[in-house]
Amino acid sequence: MRNALGIVVGVLLVLIVLVSSTMYTVDQRQTAIVLQLGEIRDVVEEPGLHFKLPLVQNVRYFDKRVLTLDTPDAERYITSEKKNVLVDSFVKWRIADVKQYYISVAGDEVRATTRLAQTVNAALREEFGKRTVPEVVSGERDKIMDIVREKVQDDAARIGVKVVDVRLKRVELPAEVSEAVYRRMEAERRAVAAELRSQGFSEAEKIRAEADRDREVIIANAYKKAQAIKGEGDARAAAIYAKAFGQNPEFYAFWRSLDAYRNSFADRSDVLVLDPSSEFFRYFKKPERGAAAK
Repeated sequence: MRNALGIVVGVLLVLIVLVSSTMYTVDQRQTAIVLQLGEIRDVVEEPGLHFKLPLVQNVRYFDKRVLTLDTPDAERYITSEKKNVLVDSFVKWRIADVKQYYISVAGDEVRATTRLAQTVNAALREEFGKRTVPEVVSGERDKIMDIVREKVQDDAARIGVKVVDVRLKRVELPAEVSEAVYRRMEAERRAVAAELRSQGFSEAEKIRAEADRDREVIIANAYKKAQAIKGEGDARAAAIYAKAFGQNPEFYAFWRSLDAYRNSFADRSDVLVLDPSSEFFRYFKKPERGAAAK
């Protein structure tokens, strides 16, 4: 009885193992290939639970997400000027045809990335060789990336891969070249600065000369106008004086004398030393002349 029970349990375990070996699951981020004795029997792209023949069939899984190929070190390329530049780049790629990918590189990601890196490197080397340093540094950087991406697509398709993007992270001159370039750029900037300062000094002198000339013209015109106004005022004052003097000369003389007295004796401490017969005391001696003038 115990032997029969053991046989039943053993058979159940075998059946469970056989049934479990017929099932496999595919993640939504993966693509699966069903192999039978080393040959591709099926390509499964739908996620979920699937079945296969036990023992004779096995399953390999491949990531269908976008992967990154990033070079650890900057590559050295030569421009059309025969100058070295250091380029740091990366490639975004994914498996487009998993069957072709398995046939071409046996599903080995290392082999695929090596092949892809060689193709991208050759395309970059060709494009950099057609351009000068300023062009590869900034002028045509985007254009280079687009051209390289298109060039590597054909070779990538042969191994079942699609290149999503090629990016240049850094393009710079080697250390031994950078110093010479920086010195030359500094000398050029200094020359431009000196020329600009010279032009600025010349413009400043020109503006200063024009301002001095305008100042002299303004002062001369103002002086001319002031003299004209002053002349008109003097003429009008003289005319008024003449008119007033002509109406009553005696009263005018009397008024002028009073004004002279007021100014001369404004302070009690003022002292005048004059001859008593001086004309200054004219109206002190004969005030009736003033009364007659009224």
